[in-house]
Amino acid sequence: MKGINVTNELIDLATRVGQALQAKKLMLCTAESCTGGGVAQAVTEVAGSSEWFDCGFVTYSNTSKMEMLNVSYALIAQMGTVSEEVAGAMAEGALASSNADIAVSTTGIAGPTGAVAGKPVGTVCFAWSRADHTHTERLVFQGDRAAVREQTVRHSLQGLLRFLE
Repeated sequence: MKGINVTNELIDLATRVGQALQAKKLMLCTAESCTGGGVAQAVTEVAGSSEWFDCGFVTYSNTSKMEMLNVSYALIAQMGTVSEEVAGAMAEGALASSNADIAVSTTGIAGPTGAVAGKPVGTVCFAWSRADHTHTERLVFQGDRAAVREQTVRHSLQGLLRFLE
């Protein structure tokens, strides 16, 4: 079984995220689909991350997104699971279901199958959320499943750093 390769670069990014969260006295949670917990894995590679990481939700199925993160069926049906709108709802739902102050979410098509019209393999939607603001993005990464997932974790952490500024 091959998981996400938590490289020194990812650990360095996660360390910087932790320092930024600690400086602002904030707690983080994750809501992940296509990364299968890879963001939480990178974050928890950092010693002392319990000071700034609350929890992670791995909501791979639509049912788990609805039940655990309160993402509406209507939103999924209208926009599709891989959409900025669903990513935003996932992040907001993670905040509501945790003790965290800031959330990051990922939903995408890591491949090699799963592409649909307008959403090729490598399409990933992200959201970063706090009580007063949610920011979303959609990117298309190149490479195999492992490469897409690793790039998604990297972008999630980089986005957290920008979101915390």
